[in-house]
Amino acid sequence: MTPVSTIVSFLALFLSLVTVSCDVIRLPSQASKFFHDGDNSSAGTKWAVLVAGSRGYWNYRHQADVCHAYQLLRKGGVKEENIVVFMFDDIAKNKENPRPGIIINSPNGDCKLWASDYTGDEVNVGNLFSVILGNKTALKGGSGKVVDSGPNDHIFIYYSDHGGPGVLGMPTSPSLYANDLNHVLKKKHASGTYKSLVFYLEACESGSIFEGLLPEGLNIYATTASNAEESSWGTYCPGEDTSVPSEYETCLGDLYSVAWMEDSDKHNLKTESLHQQYELVKKRTAATASSYGSHVMEFGDIGLSKEKLVLYFLAQTQTMKTPPLWMKIHSGHFQDLQTSYRKAPEGSTRKAQAQKQVLEAMSHRLHVDNSVLLTGKLLFGISEGPAVLNKVRPAGMPLVDDWDCLKTLVRAFEWHCGSLSQYGFKHMRSIANMCNAGIQMEQMEEAAMQACPTVPNSPWSSLHNGFSA
Repeated sequence: MTPVSTIVSFLALFLSLVTVSCDVIRLPSQASKFFHDGDNSSAGTKWAVLVAGSRGYWNYRHQADVCHAYQLLRKGGVKEENIVVFMFDDIAKNKENPRPGIIINSPNGDCKLWASDYTGDEVNVGNLFSVILGNKTALKGGSGKVVDSGPNDHIFIYYSDHGGPGVLGMPTSPSLYANDLNHVLKKKHASGTYKSLVFYLEACESGSIFEGLLPEGLNIYATTASNAEESSWGTYCPGEDTSVPSEYETCLGDLYSVAWMEDSDKHNLKTESLHQQYELVKKRTAATASSYGSHVMEFGDIGLSKEKLVLYFLAQTQTMKTPPLWMKIHSGHFQDLQTSYRKAPEGSTRKAQAQKQVLEAMSHRLHVDNSVLLTGKLLFGISEGPAVLNKVRPAGMPLVDDWDCLKTLVRAFEWHCGSLSQYGFKHMRSIANMCNAGIQMEQMEEAAMQACPTVPNSPWSSLHNGFSA
């Protein structure tokens, strides 16, 4: 067996070479029918859709984010029947969870398990779109709850998961593509069933989901954890934040998400506007000379940001003590596995299992990276391939001109090289660039077959949900 010191050194080197893509709330409590400071024009019902798009204990923070957001909304008075929750629900009772039945989003957090509306395989793209559109007949499983909104209503959508250029993760196949999401938002607007819609998105490269795709005039205001080219970051992570309870081996939250939720706990949301929160969250999430961070972005009808947060959260005025310590740390499943390996007793079965998982994760990531790079070189040449794959379109342009092409090339690549997994989402821009360069499915098929004559028999290549940061 490889000596522990050798493994640790290799892991440190691997982390320095491989880019890892992406990441407690208290809420108000008043009626969901409300008037905004006596302004009858704001009358309407509040609706919320909360989505944790991952599964697996090492993605703990995504479900913790959603649990916190749910608390925030319930305490703020949004009725349970008007909040739709998507959560795989494999964290609270997971054998790895040191506090069974409890999910925490900060060191002092406490979110007891509740019934999610859509769990397990019910957390999928089709059900999410049906919920947003209020289409009960198209649902498959779940509680049957949808956003049954009217023309005076206000909708809040919060999505926390892994992402890549133009794509968001889901626990089951298929992934959620940017063009499909924006099409659904446009369709919702055309139905005339809301007055305003706010979308908070936590994911790596999340700016690419709306950039060049979400037009003005839909009464939709969206903010994202990062721009179209960078990762988002986890927070309250073991080994980096001494306030995290020692029994936890995975990050408790995502930086952007914790920032907006803790801001909601801290301020009077009857007076704080969406824009004010955006500026505060942007400042907290930004990188500094000594810490990682990302560029929080805004899209759509920016003018809506003058609205008060009370329209969506209705938090009571609260005075909060010094906010809990938070850390900007680039987190991920791989880092969590390292923590598990480091903490496991020497010579134990757990130590051996953790070592096996680390090596499998490394193997999968190297396979994905090398396969995409080799495919690009086969398509465009040894010298031109990397330049094409790494090309970034000018700001304001969508990731790709033909989204059907992107989906087709992804399927062709995965058929021959195995699942990209959510770790491989970071390569979505490279495949989009192939489409923009005119590559057809047959060309991708031929290149992928040459790049991947065999596919590693690994749990990482078979899971579409994958495990990245």
